Parts: sequence; structure tokens; C-alpha cells
Amino acid sequence: MTTIEAPTEQDLKKAEWNVRTELAAAYRLVALFGWDDLVFTHLSARVPGPEHHFLINPYGLLFHEITASSLVKVDQDGEVVDSGGLSRVNPAGFTIHSAVHMGREDAGSVMHLHAADGVAVSAHRDGLLPLSQTAMLCLSHLSYHDYEGVALNLDERERLIRDLGNKSMMMLRNHGVLTVGKDVPETFTFLYFLMKSCEIQVKAQSCGPTHLPSQQAIQTTADQSQALGSASALTWPALVRLLDSKNPGYAV
Repeated sequence: MTTIEAPTEQDLKKAEWNVRTELAAAYRLVALFGWDDLVFTHLSARVPGPEHHFLINPYGLLFHEITASSLVKVDQDGEVVDSGGLSRVNPAGFTIHSAVHMGREDAGSVMHLHAADGVAVSAHRDGLLPLSQTAMLCLSHLSYHDYEGVALNLDERERLIRDLGNKSMMMLRNHGVLTVGKDVPETFTFLYFLMKSCEIQVKAQSCGPTHLPSQQAIQTTADQSQALGSASALTWPALVRLLDSKNPGYAV
């Protein structure tokens, strides 16, 4: 019988630094794509290990300023475990991200944006429509959560998790978008597809009446979308190369 050795403290430190680097890169990519909202909104990632800690941005830094060492480590009660300087965390960010990390064991990363096109579609009566191939790849992964006010009430966590279910993408009605994945690369890939879908929908609807594909085409694309997360194996290295050419310095 093969014995599996527990990871050493050094292993865990190395794994945490890798997650920190990926999450800092994701923050800067959000800024690069123009999806940030000053110091508001938040991306998080679970810290490897048994403690159920997660990393999130310090409240006050712009997304293009985030580095691996500046990320704040918090526990499920919102208490700061480790900070790289600024230790204040956005309370609404804690509510949303702690809900998902606590409620979904598979949630290695959670990303939430207020980007204009995402908010616009979240406020549309019909939500995300199958107006593009990109949107059709998202629809079977998507859920909705009604707006309850700024997310400061911890009681909302239960309802948010209920509405998210086992999905990887969520429209926070009249608020923004949220994605969940096993790690930072997968979660950012889901975020890219969801945001691109919203951008296309806003442009398409601004042109006048839209054309919808057949229900068969919608279902076929939904079936084809089940491996969408695996695209991160290709997209993430390319995104990191893009970031390294535009805004390096995040991995410090």
C-alpha cells in the first residue's frame, strides 16, 4: 500500500506563493481589459492548506497596483491572518467571497466585477441572451441572484449560495457578474467568456432588433460548453504573456 505524505510547510508556502502570483496577475488583467471599478469589486483565491483561508485585495489599492505580496489573507470570519501592508478588506467583498468559499468546496477562486456591460446585462429583464456563440457557451453555466442592497448583510450569504448552486457563472441582478472555478486560471477564463458575452449583447441590442439561433443550435452549443473550463490550459499562459508585456511586476 502506497503511503501519501502530507505536504510540508515549505510545500504549502510555495503553493501559496503560486496562488498569490496568479491572483495578482488576474487583478492586473482585469485592469488591462478595463473591467475594474476604482478600488471596488474583488477577486479571491483559496490558500492551499487545511485552514480555509483565502486571499483578497487590500481595500484601497487600484487593480493595476496589486502584487502577490500585497494581497491580504483572511479567515472565514473576515479576520486578517496576514497582510502585506494595507490590511483593510472591503466588507462587501468579504460577504460575497466568504459565502462562495464556505459554501462550495470546489471554489478555488471567486471573481466579482461591476464592469459596465456586465451590470447592463444583469439589469436586463431577460438577462443573458443567446445572441452569440460566446453567450451560448456560457448559458448552461449561468445562474442569477436578485439584488438585496450593498452586500454587507451576512445573512445574504445563504441565499447567494442557494442561487449559485453548482454553476460557475452568476449574474448578480442590477449589480454585476461573478465567476467560480477550481483555480485562478479557470475562474478568469469563465470571467472572460461571460464579460465578452455581455459586451456583444450590449452592442447587438444597440443596433436594433436581434436574431436568435435555433433552439437546436443553442442546445448543441450548451452540450459543447461542458469542457469550457479546460480552455484555461491554453488561455492562461497566453494571458500571462500579454500581461508580462504590458504591466509586469505583479509577482513580487
